[in-house]
Amino acid sequence: MSSLVAWRAHASKHRRRGRRAWSVGARLLLLLALALLVLACGEAKTASIPGGATAASVSVPGGAFRSVGPEGFAKLIESKGDVPLINVHVPYEGEIAGTTAFLPFDQIAGLTSQLPADRTAPLFLYCRSGRMSTEAAATLVQLGYSNVVELDGGMNAWETSGRSIAHATR
Repeated sequence: MSSLVAWRAHASKHRRRGRRAWSVGARLLLLLALALLVLACGEAKTASIPGGATAASVSVPGGAFRSVGPEGFAKLIESKGDVPLINVHVPYEGEIAGTTAFLPFDQIAGLTSQLPADRTAPLFLYCRSGRMSTEAAATLVQLGYSNVVELDGGMNAWETSGRSIAHATR
């Protein structure tokens, strides 16, 4: 009888150790997954742009692009000169005055012939909510463009800030 009690105590001790080891392993796996998620999402740093507005520098494979709120984006557009202002939203849902090109975000890699040959030249991108322009900006950076600026929050944020969106028939 005592050997049965001893065996049960021994088995119970090993089951607890196994559960405890799995818990530590699960915790380490979860911590590693969270760390990878944070790294995959890119790193954002704040930088100043002309006119005193701020821009978040968003790191992506191949470099970084700047994400600028409506006020900063408006200041950049006002002082842009010959810089392309590109609407990457599909389907068409409006445009910011002064837009020079309409390039679908998911086709932008194949449309670089419509962009400046100088990959250091500035490019201003926007879409309806910011999701498509963020994706297009990341694609352009991966293709070697080093001066890409996207409108954070897109036309939604632009309108919320009191600015207007034009709706042409397309």
